[in-house]
Amino acid sequence: MTATQPALAQDQNKEQEQAAEVQRVTVTGSSIKRIAGESALPVTIMKADEFVSKGMTTIEEVLSSVSANQQTTVGSTSIGFDGGGKSSANLRGLGDDRTLVLLNGRRLANHPFDGSSVDLNAIPFAALDRVEILRDGASHIYGTDAVAGVINFITKRSFTGVSATAEAVIPQQTGGHEKRGNVTAGFGDLQKDGYNVFGVLDYHDQGRVRSIDRPYSATGIQPAYGINKTSGTTFPANFFSAKGITGNPRYASGCFAPNTVPQAGNGVTDMGTCRQDYARLVDDIPDTKQTTAYVKGALRFGAYGLATLDYLHSESENISRIAPPPLTGLKMSADNKWYPGAAGGTPAVSGLTGEDLTINWRPLETGQRTSKNLGVSDRVVLSVEGSAYGWELAGGASYAQTRVTQDFTSGYVEDAMIQPGITAGTLNPFGAQDAQGAAYLQNALLIGNALNAKAKNASVDVRATRDLMTLPGGALALALGAEHRTENSTYTVNHAIVDQAAIYRATALFGVKDQDASRSLSAVYAELVAPLHKTLELQLAARSDRYSDAGSTFNPKVGIRFQPLKQVMFRASANTGFRAPTLYEMHSPVFDTYTVGAYDDPQLCPGGVAKTGVNPLTACHSIQPGKSGGNPELHPEKSRSYSFGVVFEPVKDLTASLDYWHIKVVDGIGAALTEAELFADPEKYRDRFHYNAGGTALDYVNLSSLANLGIRKSSGVDLTLQYRFPQTPIGWFDTWFNGTYVTSNVWQVTPDADPFESIGVYNGATRWKHNLALRWMNGAWSTTLSQRYTSGYVDQNAVAAQYQRDVSANSIWTLSGAYTGFKNTTVTAGIKNLLNTDPPFSNQNANPQTGYDPRLSDPIGRAYYVRLTYKFK
Repeated sequence: MTATQPALAQDQNKEQEQAAEVQRVTVTGSSIKRIAGESALPVTIMKADEFVSKGMTTIEEVLSSVSANQQTTVGSTSIGFDGGGKSSANLRGLGDDRTLVLLNGRRLANHPFDGSSVDLNAIPFAALDRVEILRDGASHIYGTDAVAGVINFITKRSFTGVSATAEAVIPQQTGGHEKRGNVTAGFGDLQKDGYNVFGVLDYHDQGRVRSIDRPYSATGIQPAYGINKTSGTTFPANFFSAKGITGNPRYASGCFAPNTVPQAGNGVTDMGTCRQDYARLVDDIPDTKQTTAYVKGALRFGAYGLATLDYLHSESENISRIAPPPLTGLKMSADNKWYPGAAGGTPAVSGLTGEDLTINWRPLETGQRTSKNLGVSDRVVLSVEGSAYGWELAGGASYAQTRVTQDFTSGYVEDAMIQPGITAGTLNPFGAQDAQGAAYLQNALLIGNALNAKAKNASVDVRATRDLMTLPGGALALALGAEHRTENSTYTVNHAIVDQAAIYRATALFGVKDQDASRSLSAVYAELVAPLHKTLELQLAARSDRYSDAGSTFNPKVGIRFQPLKQVMFRASANTGFRAPTLYEMHSPVFDTYTVGAYDDPQLCPGGVAKTGVNPLTACHSIQPGKSGGNPELHPEKSRSYSFGVVFEPVKDLTASLDYWHIKVVDGIGAALTEAELFADPEKYRDRFHYNAGGTALDYVNLSSLANLGIRKSSGVDLTLQYRFPQTPIGWFDTWFNGTYVTSNVWQVTPDADPFESIGVYNGATRWKHNLALRWMNGAWSTTLSQRYTSGYVDQNAVAAQYQRDVSANSIWTLSGAYTGFKNTTVTAGIKNLLNTDPPFSNQNANPQTGYDPRLSDPIGRAYYVRLTYKFK
């Protein structure tokens, strides 16, 4: 799984092995062709056959098996947020905006909902040949914004014939079923005929897992852990009277279990209320559907020329479901038929004397707030390779765009209809609707398009390489290149729909202004590889970029490779980087939203006790209103990084590598604080809490003020091992291992704060992560046992001191097997999460899911899978 793999994975066919030893290829991180494994840079290479044989069915799973990838943003983390179902990678734990994702060495368009990174759902999984991961920062070829590294997905070079695959994943527990099918077809032999055309059509469907389908996430009321994810905006509704009495007519009968639970009052001003267990009404994993079409044509011309045209189209649908809308501040007078104790049959509440009520209500009959996020990505690339006058020449032009739409499909209501419906006695907030009320709610539903966003880029690039002279260790090689790229980001809200759901902040899109931002950049780069001796190679590179909106930058890179013995190679590199703020970071609109967790308003409910005249249902232990958005005053961040390591083969067929890396980012861009940190010290962050003129209501909390925070540093050690055992009477065995130990991960939460060591803490970096596999092969049979391990960490701990805890380590084993004995057929089957290990418990409240951390854990549990591939001849 590393760049040294060709030296280890000895092929049983000696002719193939010798051919592999002399083939010179371009490896991610350099423009100059060389023998694979010779690079001074640490590159991890994963073949598609490897991750398919391990039962991996998504790009998320593939990257989770890379120890350098700290956290993969998965589609489930977009539930309850406007993330559009994006999945992204995060090398070194520095953020997905510092990891550059490429397809065949060229950029895709970033996901437009946050503009920070590529949506991994757009990658054509079934068309892949391999994945190359440059575990070194600031690539001089692809862009100096690759601060933490580069992930380059590389498709098949050519394909002839027809291949069809069907696949199913069946979890042992409820929900989460997967199915996949794809067809690959191609014609023409690139070597014999001079051309090849092939295409891939792939479909993948992932079923939802509801929170109530797993015991650890089935409720937000877990007193043993100090968790109380409940809200005073409920069904049946709570009220707050003009005389300061709170209550709920259904309290005495137990509320509406299990979605709402009773909370005892003092019997004087609080007659007992209901609390909404909103954690029961979200999904752990959303419904997702992905369709990908990829077509590639290649044509040879002249003696060395090659022209390639490829087109990618992908569609990813993600269904987000959260609790019904919280409708607060509704009014009801004593003459209403649904008033407690009135003719409508609502139970009376002691202490009420006919005063007006303020009502907090969730209309469960409308169902969960459900939105469909559809991401559509397109990319076309024309590239040409050839040679002239002693130069190897290459160039290309590409256009890529990603469009995302968000549609309301259920649960959202036209807010302006709610108060009139209550005033007229049509809507009953204290119980089930009659036929008239049910019809009224159906008419109040908002269904339609809410949001459209698009990100696109267009680029042209050229590259020329040649040998200049012969040095003692080989040819002095030079590469020169240039690139011009334009980027555009647009964000358009359908206010005809959105503004009707705005009064009670059921959607975060109210007040959002349309955005349209663009930039361009031009870059030139050069690379020189000088084999000074047969044991010593020097790599020098530099890149100069000019941004239309972020200035100019020059960034050098140096790499050294020293191989004193055939069995030992030392390597080192150092470089600088430059990341301009993304268009979204600077120009993203300001959103109205709510906190994920429930908090006390620090001014209106200090210490959990509401001030006189304050409605405790909204001020105390409740989700609070917030805003988040971009910052046009951001300026670029700069980075310096270095790495050094050794690759050695102490015995035949055993290869190991050890690399130390260090990255320092200055003026790092990020959201200064989490919501839990803000509410933990509201006095310190008083400027983030905005109240109305009279100070009687919290307008919003500034939850995401992007800023240049200061320093971020990350360092650690990567370890890889691979060994093929001597042949045994029962077949071949081999094993491989990759692990990352983080020695430091420092960042500043505010520009004036002291640097904070975040290793082994929530929102930081995990100390240790590894992946281990053991494979057996004998003729047509093969079996792989693999493990994915992540060390534990200090939990988010936005709970009382006595409940603060650590999250346990997470270890997942997978067993898979394959059989190729049937003609033209490969059968693969296995068990994911072999030991049926539940996610480690977490008290995090940054995501709507409860009881575990969806960034690092999978709630699917044990799942059985089978895959059948047939190749037509």
